[in-house]
Amino acid sequence: MSTEPSRRSARPEAVVVGVGPVSMADVVRVARDDAPVTVSPEALAAVAESRERIEALAQDPKPVYGVSTGFGALATRHIPPESRVHLQRSLIRSHAAGTGDEVEREVVRALMLLRLSTLATGRTGVRVEVVRAYAAMLSAGLTPVVYEYGSLGCSGDLAPLAHVALALIGEGTVRTPDGTALPAEEALRAHGLTPVVLAEKEGLALINGTDGMLGQLVLALHDLRRLLQTADIAAAMSVEGQLGTDRVFAADLQELRPHPGQALAAANMRRVLADSAIVASHRGPECTRVQDAYSLRCAPQVAGAARDTVEHARTVAERELASAVDNPVVTRDGRVESNGNFHGAPVAYVLDFLAIVTADVAGISERRTDRFLDVARNHGLNPFLAEDPGVDSGHMIAQYTQAAIVSELKRLANPASTDSIPSSAMQEDHVSMGWSAARKLRRSVDGLTRVLAIEILTAARAVELRAPLEPAPATAAVIAAVRETVPGPGPDRYLAPEIEAVVAAIRSGRVLEAVEDVLGPLS
Repeated sequence: MSTEPSRRSARPEAVVVGVGPVSMADVVRVARDDAPVTVSPEALAAVAESRERIEALAQDPKPVYGVSTGFGALATRHIPPESRVHLQRSLIRSHAAGTGDEVEREVVRALMLLRLSTLATGRTGVRVEVVRAYAAMLSAGLTPVVYEYGSLGCSGDLAPLAHVALALIGEGTVRTPDGTALPAEEALRAHGLTPVVLAEKEGLALINGTDGMLGQLVLALHDLRRLLQTADIAAAMSVEGQLGTDRVFAADLQELRPHPGQALAAANMRRVLADSAIVASHRGPECTRVQDAYSLRCAPQVAGAARDTVEHARTVAERELASAVDNPVVTRDGRVESNGNFHGAPVAYVLDFLAIVTADVAGISERRTDRFLDVARNHGLNPFLAEDPGVDSGHMIAQYTQAAIVSELKRLANPASTDSIPSSAMQEDHVSMGWSAARKLRRSVDGLTRVLAIEILTAARAVELRAPLEPAPATAAVIAAVRETVPGPGPDRYLAPEIEAVVAAIRSGRVLEAVEDVLGPLS
């Protein structure tokens, strides 16, 4: 899983949750930077208005799903008024049935913000005090313990959201901002908060959303934007280090196949390779090479297709952020209607698409790395870039590590969304498995980061071994950034910490920053 950034010392500016959607940037700020949240007066007014409709229906002798009935396959039972507080509490307790490892803090905070955003639309029928309590728990930095297994991605991310709701009513376990696990009621009271007693409809409204899978999609999109730019940098470094040509990245060649992502990737690679003495050294008629291998020549096509897929996923995420996902919902004209908007298929599909993209971008990166290490294909460099081949093994096993990760990413690219297991006595007979798709995408993003780190580490070594030829200014800046923590070519050293250092440089944005300090922002 991706490592979360360290907490900021200064309290970040609050995110205001209104009746409209929160932005993806705000999701990241709340999830990773601990930004507090407030709810706008307009949203609180909308919440209060819709609650009036729910309370009127609660007095109606006619059963209304989620208000005066059981849930799922038990929806046929009418629940009398004196049992409805118990009904809501029982719903949360029974649905908080997760198991496995704890879900990362950033994921739980993201899903909490997204559920709060839906509550604030006034379409779920909860009371104002529930919305305020949810926002207060987020702002206090109290993170309910949520477990990895339990959601089928339909009827919402039920178990993960139920564990959050359990903390809201003062049960279960939360972690404080410093990571200490405490009983929820103790933690709430220590922060001046009071557990909520849920009324009609509120338990269902707290758990019936796609917020877990959507939160993970938003975080992945944030990370993939930087990683695809980093992949362009890595590819350009490999082209340079392997004496490849930049002519194939020319703008007019890309225009012959007008995919927007391809044009952006090629433009980045051209810019990174600009003014490279290494590339210029073999442009003349004495160079007998006709074409570079696909992993070099087709890098913009692969990275570009990845970008276009990410943009499609971003469109889906933005639509989902603008949604009020609950069942039943309170409509603008006051009706309370059942619906199927909780089905996670739209989100699940793009989570799976992104896992495919991530695996393929990692795969082409590994192939470029392997070419550096093969004396038959690396154009004059030592086998495995070793200082003293035979005594030293160079980067031989670094490529093994890449290969192991890429193999894992190929398995993770198998779609979760094609596997539906019916539940709730066949009432919920088709589910999205979107939560599972999100969990494996997080592993995929982490794997891609590590694969690119090994390519950059290897390419930096190879480019330096081309001395006295000078690399491009942008490439030189990346190498300098790597050399801040990793020494240059030499005899074999303990390699694992060097790989981790470059992983950290990619995650922190240091690699991208080094290039953009020279060239300005990449596409």
